[in-house]
Amino acid sequence: MAVFVWKGEDRKGATQNGEIEALDESVVRAQLRRMHIKPTKIKKKPKDLFENVAFLQPKVQTKDIVVFARQFSTMIDAGLPLIQSLDILQAQEENKTFKKTLKEIKDAVEQGSTLADALGKYPKIFDELFVNMIAAGEVGGILDTILERLSSYMEKAMKLRKQVKGAMTYPIIVLCIAVLVVGVILIFVIPVFEQMFADFGGALPPATQIVVGLSNFAKGNIHYIIGAVVVFIFAFKRFYASEKGRVLVDDVMLKLPVFGPLLRKVAVAKFTRTMGTMISSGVPILEALKIVAKTAGNKTVEAAIYKVRSAITEGRTMADPLAESGVFPSMVCQMVAVGESTGALDAMLDKIADFYDDEVDAAVSNLTAMIEPFMMVFLGVVIGGLVIAMYLPIFKMAGMVGGD
Repeated sequence: MAVFVWKGEDRKGATQNGEIEALDESVVRAQLRRMHIKPTKIKKKPKDLFENVAFLQPKVQTKDIVVFARQFSTMIDAGLPLIQSLDILQAQEENKTFKKTLKEIKDAVEQGSTLADALGKYPKIFDELFVNMIAAGEVGGILDTILERLSSYMEKAMKLRKQVKGAMTYPIIVLCIAVLVVGVILIFVIPVFEQMFADFGGALPPATQIVVGLSNFAKGNIHYIIGAVVVFIFAFKRFYASEKGRVLVDDVMLKLPVFGPLLRKVAVAKFTRTMGTMISSGVPILEALKIVAKTAGNKTVEAAIYKVRSAITEGRTMADPLAESGVFPSMVCQMVAVGESTGALDAMLDKIADFYDDEVDAAVSNLTAMIEPFMMVFLGVVIGGLVIAMYLPIFKMAGMVGGD
């Protein structure tokens, strides 16, 4: 089938336009007649030359899925049929990739597939958590509620990711700028001073000699330095992509003196929020733990969750293996134990997640406040040290002239 772009007038004479997918133009005209629209222009929409080139297509962002889930929930709650809701959402979607995906999902549902099965065909867009919760919503007849919970969960998860990215991005940017500035000074600025000092003659101060030596090394080996950096980045990516490398790096990340506690709080917030959302939506606890482990984002946390799942299959509670893992704080384990004993585990997990969301907020603020002066001192010492080292000979010569 082809996509036709049309323009026409409704009964009141108002201009309308849109797109219709049909076999040919006669089908489009028939459909417009049913809509009481008099067509003035119908033409086949030209094909996108790059529509089959995956990396040139826009990516589906988390915010696109959040908006989809929230609008879908509102439509289902208002009583609109599933197919009609998907049709409306697909028609108004601006992201071409997501629009095409929603169209294929709607077609699959029309052909008898469940919504969860249709969504499951697109794991890069809808993860296991999303698909399993939709499946639970379909079985329980609470699809609108599940979609609302999913949108709220994803919004909070997105906010959490932005906070962590913000905390990590600032020092990385400052460090990169510092390296760039130092490189420019060593390669382009110091050689000018070196030539000037050579013309004057005389021995250079030790600090100046060290800086000149660094400059000569940087100039003579710049291609080797860049090559070494590229090789290191490539080797680290390969190492991190391996199972052993990922386990080692993730474990070290949690033990870092400054970022480790922040990453641990993020892991706890994500685990409790996801588990609470899934349990309250009717997903079995063992299935929920399996999905949460896969989406943990840290191999150390993932291994701990799998151990908890294994312990539950043996008849134990969740709280004890959580405490034994050493990953989760004792307060979390105690609150989970209370939730299990009172039969309100989902509500307790949500309370823990809310608490740790606030903890992450505070940790990010404290981290930023601590990093800013540290970075200023670092830049001042490094760049200021280079400048002072280059001006020492000038001060020395000025002193000698003044003495004469």
